[in-house]
Amino acid sequence: LGSSSSVPFTSIFSQLFMTVVVPLIIGQIVRRYIKDWLERKKPPFGAISSCVLLMIIYTTFCDTFANPNIDLDKFSLIIIVFIIFSVQMSFMFLTFLFSTRNNSSFTPADTVAIVFCSTHKSLTLGIPMLKIVFAGYEHLSLISVPLLIYHPAQILLGSVLVPTIKSWMVSRQKALKLTRQPKAPVKV
Repeated sequence: LGSSSSVPFTSIFSQLFMTVVVPLIIGQIVRRYIKDWLERKKPPFGAISSCVLLMIIYTTFCDTFANPNIDLDKFSLIIIVFIIFSVQMSFMFLTFLFSTRNNSSFTPADTVAIVFCSTHKSLTLGIPMLKIVFAGYEHLSLISVPLLIYHPAQILLGSVLVPTIKSWMVSRQKALKLTRQPKAPVKV
């Protein structure tokens, strides 16, 4: 296109490392030393995690849609929603197909984990990455809109597909148990 840009790779890498990797490593190290205490006290980490996630989602929505520079019409938003749902369904379908091939050694439970875990991405990682990579960019709010739609879309699609995938998994597990059982000897 005849244009060029410089990307501060080392700065971005170091910020991502400090924001994502270092807290993960510190958490794993600290967990090793306080594991017994955590098992005795059982702090409500699930509730804390959910509250933090909701706060991140809320502040991101506020930052995105409070920005006066965001120029997003309803038609474009509908198109983005449609594309994201299509991409999410396509990824889930492809991972299902690849994990259920005849030569794969995955169990039905493995397939369910693969379908859900491989396609799900979180705002808690995506938003800090966007803020670091696009720091100072005036259209950061506009760039974060697909991620803001993708996260709720994966939750919605997951909850809609759970009954279908659960019944598939149960029926496949029953079929596998029947094929693995030794046949009883026939009396003549």
